[in-house]
Amino acid sequence: MTEQTAPSFFERLKNLTSLWRDIASPARGEPLPPLRPDLPEEDAVKVRAQMQACLEGRGGDVSARARAADLGRAFLSLDSHGRERFLRLMAADFDTDHGAVLACCAALSKAETVEQRARAEQALRAQLEAPRVRLLTQFNALPDGVKFLVDMRAELMPLARRSRDLGGLEGDLKALLMSWFDVGFLELHRLTWQSPAVVLEKIIAYEAVHTIHGWDDLKNRLDSDRRLYAFFHPRMRHEPLIFVEVALVDGMAGHVQPLLDTDAPVMDPTTADTAIFYSINNAQRGLDGISFGNFLIKKVVEELSHEFPNLKTFATLSPIPGFRGWLDETLAEGETGLLTPAERKVLTAAWRQHAGDGDALAAKGSLKAMLAVDGWHDEPVLEQALRAPLLRLCSRYLAQEKRVKGDGDTPRARDPVAHFHLSNGARVERLNWLGDISAKGLKQSCGLMVNYLYKLNEIERNHEQYKGQGKVATSSVIKGLLKD
Repeated sequence: MTEQTAPSFFERLKNLTSLWRDIASPARGEPLPPLRPDLPEEDAVKVRAQMQACLEGRGGDVSARARAADLGRAFLSLDSHGRERFLRLMAADFDTDHGAVLACCAALSKAETVEQRARAEQALRAQLEAPRVRLLTQFNALPDGVKFLVDMRAELMPLARRSRDLGGLEGDLKALLMSWFDVGFLELHRLTWQSPAVVLEKIIAYEAVHTIHGWDDLKNRLDSDRRLYAFFHPRMRHEPLIFVEVALVDGMAGHVQPLLDTDAPVMDPTTADTAIFYSINNAQRGLDGISFGNFLIKKVVEELSHEFPNLKTFATLSPIPGFRGWLDETLAEGETGLLTPAERKVLTAAWRQHAGDGDALAAKGSLKAMLAVDGWHDEPVLEQALRAPLLRLCSRYLAQEKRVKGDGDTPRARDPVAHFHLSNGARVERLNWLGDISAKGLKQSCGLMVNYLYKLNEIERNHEQYKGQGKVATSSVIKGLLKD
């Protein structure tokens, strides 16, 4: 999975300020005056008063929408520093009234009858909801209001990691979005060359696994032997939430460059026996931690199985974005014990052939030194020598290297893409040597790619074992590499 790399919402949708200005015009009372971008204290006082007016809810629905639109326009007018001050104001001044909560708890503990307990519980529930939650909810009624909140959370998340004060606000917003983005509300659409241009433009912008180089490249990915599916929310019809690109091929693909080749011949999709998921993208950073990727894959498998009965294999051709980073960390600690004696012997001989026979040069024949050679994958001697140790170490990285979030948590795969597919019930099927020889592929994973296999009768078992025990399902090929 990847993060959104397109321009932020606040850069792309400044047109909301004019749209919301038209909605705000019927507001009773004085609208918010223009604010200075960094929101100094004098302007913060005005924003605080507007937030309070939104909560008081004077007038009808039209007035409520107008006040919310005015407040949203104010937020959009600020720079990054001003927006942070806006969020801190909302977090601190419109938090839960902790004194009122304690009073409700005391009343509940003293309740003697069923009716008294019911009233006390109802009062406690009301007090537990921070006023800022009602403020956030009011944006939902505005045009593009849901998208506004999604991108507000995208901006809020890194701030909340640095500041505990903003953690509560981020948690409240996440809870709202989780309820609004329940998978039951989402719609799966296949995108084609006839899909709206505004949506196709966003696919180009949001693709972060394998960059789409213009419209011809996109058209190739939408050809008859390809499929592109995306989840949409009814309130964000032109904004893909997550999308997957599929190639219909014969046999399990091991190299991504042929799949991306715009000059490759188009095959008859009805004769394909394998569906390769070669790119999956989370398009909305503000929905991080709200998982629906597993539902996307399952729905797409259902759609493809219905359309193409000949398909027998459903697998990914995935990057391994964390492998090189882990390998570099491990090498920094020293190579002792990392390589087998046979691997070290082969590497030393290859380095001598590459660099010369002198003892000083031969001593540099380490894994680290060989990977530092520019274009090593194009030098047959180095490429062949590195193949066995890198395949073995990458198998170890995917199947055995874990991270634990906290005490008592189930260990999870260190690699984020591996974690995603293992959580969905896939198994680590096959490593592909030099599967991606782009600059990005070599930098992230020494050119390696991996196939995760979705075997329909094993998905639930694999999912349960991984989520419950941290057990990684692997093929016999991967098990063999781990034993080498």
